[in-house]
Amino acid sequence: MAKNITSSIADGSNLAKGRKMETQTQGSTVSLWSWRELGVHTYIRMLIIAGLFTYLFRSEISGIVSRWVTDSSWSHGFLIPLFSLYFINQHKSEILNLRTGPNYLGLFFLICGIVFYPLNIVHFQYGYFRPIGMIATLGAVVLFLGGWRLIKYTWLPIAFLVFAVPLPARFYVQVTMPMRILATNTTTALLNLVSGMDATASGVVIDVIYKGQKIEPSLNVAEACSGMRLLMAFLALGVAMAYLHYRPVWQRIVLLATTIPIAIFCNIVRVSATAFIYVLGDPRYARGIYHDILGMSMLPLAFGLYGLIAWFMSSLFIEETRARASDIVVRRRKNPEA
Repeated sequence: MAKNITSSIADGSNLAKGRKMETQTQGSTVSLWSWRELGVHTYIRMLIIAGLFTYLFRSEISGIVSRWVTDSSWSHGFLIPLFSLYFINQHKSEILNLRTGPNYLGLFFLICGIVFYPLNIVHFQYGYFRPIGMIATLGAVVLFLGGWRLIKYTWLPIAFLVFAVPLPARFYVQVTMPMRILATNTTTALLNLVSGMDATASGVVIDVIYKGQKIEPSLNVAEACSGMRLLMAFLALGVAMAYLHYRPVWQRIVLLATTIPIAIFCNIVRVSATAFIYVLGDPRYARGIYHDILGMSMLPLAFGLYGLIAWFMSSLFIEETRARASDIVVRRRKNPEA
């Protein structure tokens, strides 16, 4: 008996320290708990499929990565695939122990994606469909090889890659222009609250006269100040946070919806702060690296507002199970032998 107790304590210690991968065998069923437990042949097949996929869409992948490097508005794209891999790792045990099988509907979608890609390049010539089609083809590969059971745990990581795809230039301008105008008009209204200051908005340009002297040059809310970069990055992070934190579905939807007004509000704060620094302070602190630092400081503000809303909903609405548990009264019966 002492030997059995010693063995049990040793096994429990190893499990607690995480030094031993737990393998449970029930008949012919083996539970896997680590990616390293997959066979070498599985990794070889994955590398072959990844190589073929990369070769087929090499021009799209190269163009997207080049855009990440050259355009600061899409520099967050480097983080999106890492988040997708993290999402997959969150369901590691479920994915490793799935009984997957090929789904030929996925093969049909895969063939459609491969055929549509060159057809879009030659005939339709709509650039945004090419990277979106690439992501859809990736989903078709997963459906074909793993079936609907694997799609259940991977659909969001695959769809999340859309946040890494730069928007078409025409659509980007159409979206950013209203945001620039909103920031311009709000900043103009705030500047006019200062005594002795007269600000006038003309499109995305603000003309300022302070104490009878016109400020030259005029303030221009450029495309980089539209808040689109903050909006896309924060929207992607909002999806990630709503997915990772356990909440009721309606709370996740509300949190995701709040990312848009929060991002727009933070951008207005940035543009207004830049304008006040430019007019009332030193104009050099409204340009260059100082301008970039001010933009980066909006991320903590955005996360603070997001966290405040999340805390408010968690505090205001109490789960029914927790409420019932708090109302339980435990009565102890006296021992009749006492």
